[in-house]
Amino acid sequence: MCPTSLPLPAYRAAIALDEPFGPTAGHDPDARRADLVREALALLADDSAAAKAGLRTGAADRIDDAAARRLLRAVLTVRDPGPLPTGTTRVLDALLAGERLARDTTDAASLPTVRDTLPHATYRAADRTVLWQGDLTTLGADAVVNAANSALLGCFRPMHPCIDNALHTAAGPRLRTDCHTIMSLQGHPEPTGTAKITRGYHLPARYVVHTVGPIVDGPVLPHHQQALAASYRDCLDLAADVGGIRSVAFCGISTGVFGYPKAPAARIALDTVAEWLDLHPGQLGRVIFNVYADDDRAAYVQALTEGTKPR
Repeated sequence: MCPTSLPLPAYRAAIALDEPFGPTAGHDPDARRADLVREALALLADDSAAAKAGLRTGAADRIDDAAARRLLRAVLTVRDPGPLPTGTTRVLDALLAGERLARDTTDAASLPTVRDTLPHATYRAADRTVLWQGDLTTLGADAVVNAANSALLGCFRPMHPCIDNALHTAAGPRLRTDCHTIMSLQGHPEPTGTAKITRGYHLPARYVVHTVGPIVDGPVLPHHQQALAASYRDCLDLAADVGGIRSVAFCGISTGVFGYPKAPAARIALDTVAEWLDLHPGQLGRVIFNVYADDDRAAYVQALTEGTKPR
C-alpha cells in the first residue's frame, strides 16, 4: 500500500504556519554583511556541520569575503536540522535580511499575463497566468513552489545549482527546521505527486510549497505524466486550503536533476493549471510559471503558441 501524505491540519499548528514571520534581528544599515558572515562562522566553528563543510578554527580569517560567504552557505547546507549555537540565529537574521534588501524584488502582481506577452497564444488560461524568466528567490508572490526530494529537508550539497538549494539558502535554516518537523510527524518520505507548505521566512514570498515530482530515467511513461500533473494539482489545492494566497509561482517541477524532458513537462504544467483554474474560479488571482534558463522559456513558449496537449 502506498504511504499517504500528512494533511495540512495535522502539521499546520506545529510549524506555526499562520503566524507572520518575525526575525530576532532586522537589517542594521551600519553592519557590514561581511562582518556578519565572519561572526556567524565563528559561532558555528564548533558545530557538528563545521568539519563536514571544511570550516576549521581560524579558516575564515584566511579567505576573502566572497569565499567566507560561500563557506557559511556550505555549513548551513550540510547542517542537519536542529537548534543553532547561541547567538547564531540573531546574526543570520541580520545577514539574510540585509541580503534580501540588497536584491531587487519583483512584485508578482506587476507581471504581465501570458495574454499580454504572447497575444497569439491559444492557451485558455492566458489571462490568469504569467510566464516569467527570473530568479524565484526574488519573486514577491504569496507562495513559491519548491521542487523537493522525498526527504523534504532541502539539498545537502553545497553550492548545488538546484532550486531546492537556492530557496533554502535564501530563506534561512528555519525552513529546514519546519520541513523536519513535518516529516517527523509524517514518519515516512513524502510520496511523489504530493506537497507540503511552510512559511517562506527571509524569502519575499510568504510561503513555500514543497512538492516531490517524478524522477524520469528513460522514456516518459504514463505514470510519470500522472505524477507530474498530481504535483501541480496538489500544490494548487494546498495553496487554496491555506487561505489568503492569491498568487502561486511554480518552478519547473522535475525538469532539473529529476530528468523530466522540458517540453512535455511544460505542456503538462500548462494544461493541469488551466484545468484547475477552470474548476476553482476565483480561488487564485494568478499563477506564475517561472523559468530560469532560455531553453526552459522556449519550451513554454512553444507549448503556449502551439496549443498542444500533453503527450
